[in-house]
Amino acid sequence: MKRVVALLLPLLFLLPAHADEGMWLFEAFPKDKVKAKYGFEVTQPWLDHVRLSSVRFNNGGSGEFVSPNGLVMTNQHVAQVCLAGLSGNGKDYLNTGFYAKTQAEEGKCPDLELNVLEKIEDVTDRVQGAAKPGMSPAEAGQAQRAEMSAIEKDCATRTGLRCDVVTLYSGGMYHLYQYKKYTDVRLVFTPEFAIAFFGGDPDNFEYPRYDLDITFFRVYENGHPAQLKDWLKWSPTGVKAEDLVFVSGNPGSTGRLLTMPQLELLRDVVWPWRLMSYDARLKADRAYASQSAENARRAQEDIFSIENNVKRSKEYLAGLKDPKLMGKKQAEEDKLKQFAGQKNLGDPWAAIQQAMQVERKIYVPYIYLDQRNGFRGHLSEFARILVRGAQQRKLPNGERLREYRESALPSLQQNLFSPAPIYKDFETVQLGESLAEMRDQLGADNDVVKQVLGGKSPEEAAKALIAGTSLNDVAVRKQLWNGGEAAVQASKDPLIELMRNVEPAALDVRKQYDDRVDAVERNQGAVLAKIRLAQGGLSQPPDATFTLRLSYGAIRGYTEDGRGTMPAGTKLGPWTTIGETFQHASEHGNKPPYDLPASWMKFAPGKPDAKQLKHDTPYNNVSTADIIGGNSGSPLVDTKGELVGIIFDENMQALPNNYVYDDVLGRSVSVDSRGIMEALRTVYKATGLVNELEGKRAAAAK
Repeated sequence: MKRVVALLLPLLFLLPAHADEGMWLFEAFPKDKVKAKYGFEVTQPWLDHVRLSSVRFNNGGSGEFVSPNGLVMTNQHVAQVCLAGLSGNGKDYLNTGFYAKTQAEEGKCPDLELNVLEKIEDVTDRVQGAAKPGMSPAEAGQAQRAEMSAIEKDCATRTGLRCDVVTLYSGGMYHLYQYKKYTDVRLVFTPEFAIAFFGGDPDNFEYPRYDLDITFFRVYENGHPAQLKDWLKWSPTGVKAEDLVFVSGNPGSTGRLLTMPQLELLRDVVWPWRLMSYDARLKADRAYASQSAENARRAQEDIFSIENNVKRSKEYLAGLKDPKLMGKKQAEEDKLKQFAGQKNLGDPWAAIQQAMQVERKIYVPYIYLDQRNGFRGHLSEFARILVRGAQQRKLPNGERLREYRESALPSLQQNLFSPAPIYKDFETVQLGESLAEMRDQLGADNDVVKQVLGGKSPEEAAKALIAGTSLNDVAVRKQLWNGGEAAVQASKDPLIELMRNVEPAALDVRKQYDDRVDAVERNQGAVLAKIRLAQGGLSQPPDATFTLRLSYGAIRGYTEDGRGTMPAGTKLGPWTTIGETFQHASEHGNKPPYDLPASWMKFAPGKPDAKQLKHDTPYNNVSTADIIGGNSGSPLVDTKGELVGIIFDENMQALPNNYVYDDVLGRSVSVDSRGIMEALRTVYKATGLVNELEGKRAAAAK
């Protein structure tokens, strides 16, 4: 570690974090704190083993290696994009399930990328040093982005790995994360959707739960299963109440270190907009899905994702409207401001507040034009990548937008050239809805809106654009990408023409955001980090950034407070059992979303095969480990470094932890390793998979 980390990281622990709070950096895990509370010594080899056994999914989830032969486990809801890509032509793996008894039967995912964090390097001095004295925030931001791109390009060229410079503490630290990348990912097993998401949206973010939310993949190298040195052994015994457990995953985003103006922007602008948009998208998707069973299959993944986000977003917004929560945040900020004033350490809050005022003004055009929420769908995404990519690739690496830097292009091209099926009728619905939304939010008289619609209704415009495009053909996309700007400028494809026309306005608002918002937050975030350091240490790890973190806690039940589905005062144990799943289904009349699949009903009480299934097997469990969205699929690991479960949800009371952590009632929810094994062995007769998880196949191979 370099000088900055040597000074900063040891001070992370001088002030106590609340209870088991913390999505900790692997390079700054609070070993002493864990030992003092739980009596367990976390060693560096233990940390390295867990880190190298952990996997990040490029579509927003986590996972873990569970055999030396490249076997990976994650949640089914993380795997849905692949399941949809492998389905069609009468196949519906999401709803029917899938099991490859042999490696030859494993289906290759069209565009999935898995990352394993191999090395971490501190590059704070280089990135912060790129901002020279006298530079404006915009100039400093551009210089730092250029330095980050240069570091990443050099790293990727030198190592052959995926290299990402990660911003921590809003610019207080910068670390270079180096990932081994797997792109040959094949499906091994997934259960039926009815059991993976048993209880549906009503039970989402609730507890007790009874879900088998798992999927197994295998990663390949050079056409053969990857041979791994680090993977998590399957625990033969599982966990007990109050056992110490760890969660290694990639939490997406938290706001625990945000300033009050940043939180107020989320409360007043961001979350209300998202809820409005989710509502409109759900209505359009559901109307499409209602037309046929095939339409329902095509829209299922999108509907599931939006429903999940709606429930989460409502709780995030409720937290920001809670006077107690906001009062606590205000008091913390006032105390820090007072300290900074006494020590003459500057006033970053004023500059950040001004940046938030700018973001309030540009948020709507930024989100619809640059972030493409006015042009949703895969085909519009491809058009944007082709048009913008042709322009950006002409520029020096350091002058490009971050998503088009040299080190990012391989992953971008994998997405662009994906052979996953595209359904033009569904694309028309998504584009039509987003065009209507953009018209309503920007106004029918907005110049871009008038140019895009050309006097047509959003539905008519979308229909013409999707009907006329050829971007559903991978060969066409490759030709345009390889042809560069000349090919893109000459193209008469209507979606390409659309994105060419929109690009000047989109880039203009993007420049305002990069120069007047992002650059200020980055610059002043570094000042804030120094103030917290001078105050006596940073009491919390940096906010989540969809990079690998390690949390810890205890297997522990709680008493319901009435926010969940159970009555207030109900004492909830640390796990549910397989047998209680049948009871839960019966209580709801075995009707959707509480209808168990036929494979399970064979083992229901009273059925001839009921005794074959161990109904008292622990099935889902809860712990105090600190998680957030992005942790889905993360391994639940015991002190031996063995897998005892897999994260798939959190309860309603944990959602405000996005801003203020509290483990009195907040819980992470996992599928227990014992329940997984019992289901695989008895319900699915997946003998080969069970043997591999238990190490029998690996032993035989030796």
